[in-house]
Amino acid sequence: MEETIKITVAGPRGKMGKACVEMVASTPGFQLVSVLDRINDGKRLNEIDPQFSRLPGVPVFTEPEKCLADTKPDVFIDLTRPEAAFSHTRTALSFGVRAVVGTTGLTDDQLAEIKALADRNAVGCIIAPNFSLGAVLMMKFARMAAKFFPDVEIIELHHDQKRDAPSGTSIQTARMILEERGAKKQGHPEEKELMAGARGAQISGIPVHSVRLPGLIAHQEVIFGSRGETLTIRHDSYDRKSFMRGIETAVRAVMALDRYVYGMENLLQ
Repeated sequence: MEETIKITVAGPRGKMGKACVEMVASTPGFQLVSVLDRINDGKRLNEIDPQFSRLPGVPVFTEPEKCLADTKPDVFIDLTRPEAAFSHTRTALSFGVRAVVGTTGLTDDQLAEIKALADRNAVGCIIAPNFSLGAVLMMKFARMAAKFFPDVEIIELHHDQKRDAPSGTSIQTARMILEERGAKKQGHPEEKELMAGARGAQISGIPVHSVRLPGLIAHQEVIFGSRGETLTIRHDSYDRKSFMRGIETAVRAVMALDRYVYGMENLLQ
């Protein structure tokens, strides 16, 4: 019989956090034992949001140390903001609690510190810029295409409340493409921007363009060009539920890990 995985979710009032709470509560073999919120300490989850009226016994904490010590989860899921996620993840790993982090915007130095802590303590930790399995496949396909189409640009489109630009997904996509083709100067050698930023951000020669508009959720196009043809790989998330299957996959995977993993593509082999 499969052992129940006890889970804490940080950020239960956010849009992603709400979807994650629903996923955990409805997934066989998962048990939501607590949530971490920046307010509402000492309350129950059903008291802070009527959407969770069927979850009356789930306690709310504001202090991660007390949350982990009192409820002893197997896995800590963070869907908050970068400054909070960094602190939360370090705390979880220090307690020996496995971490699944979907918060983007963490710096390379912060990721390196988390990796060192997870590896040193032999505690599983998965950080992913995107948990949508379709988006992960898009990145893998883009890396494959880069071998044959080295000229490429990335357009990422997100809702207007997203705080970081470019997105973590577009950065990871560019890095995966670079693994295949390396750095490369694209376009006219004397190209000049008439307005700063017109050609987007540059990641080792790959232009990345960010769009922020209401009505969008999470979308990305990777456009490759070659003589006489283009190849476009596009992924669209129309609902935050699209990320939940990946988070569920990550929770199950992290239970068998004793180290740090960045990117869901490393779990889909």
